[in-house]
Amino acid sequence: MQDALITNEAKSVSTGRPYTIRGKRYSPMSDEHGYNETGVASWYGRKFHGYHTSNGEIFNMFDMSAAHKTLPLPSFVKVTNIENGKTAIVRVNDRGPFHDDRLIDLSYAAAYKLGYHLNGTAKVKVEAITIDRSAPRLTYIQVAAGGNLENLQALSQTLQQQFQLQSPIHNEKGLYKLRLGPILDDKTAQDILDKLRKGKYKHAFLLYSEHQL
Repeated sequence: MQDALITNEAKSVSTGRPYTIRGKRYSPMSDEHGYNETGVASWYGRKFHGYHTSNGEIFNMFDMSAAHKTLPLPSFVKVTNIENGKTAIVRVNDRGPFHDDRLIDLSYAAAYKLGYHLNGTAKVKVEAITIDRSAPRLTYIQVAAGGNLENLQALSQTLQQQFQLQSPIHNEKGLYKLRLGPILDDKTAQDILDKLRKGKYKHAFLLYSEHQL
């Protein structure tokens, strides 16, 4: 199950205003930078599937998304299940959960990835993923890694011809990593990633850098 694609998005102004639920007032953060909290995660699914989220999107229980009481919308966070170490990157696009003992409400898909969809709740660590909006971001796909340089060189030539992109190979302590890019826009990157994963490269993933790799 894929993590949410991290993108550089404008924050919703309307969802940044203070609001009151059940007599309790909440003041959303203006910036998620440095956010790091541990608490209880719950999840929501079929009951809310197809309904609007707090920022006007349509909730899809199979997306990697989440609800949080005060993080800016949208935000991206890494959620770690403390009990089993599993992680998921989700896009926060909704408000909740409005229970004092709960920190975040994940979609069914995210709860499934973290391995607690049958339990209902789990103790998690939530860390904000921030993007330096002043710096240009380059997008790559890491296609494969291994110790056989010749095989990766042959694959590099094939990928260059197929996608008309650079495919550099990096040696990191004896492990060769083949990457594709830089790719100009997120949609193209996601389309290419989907093609690779449907083929032989099911472990390919997106990689972001402020510098040319």
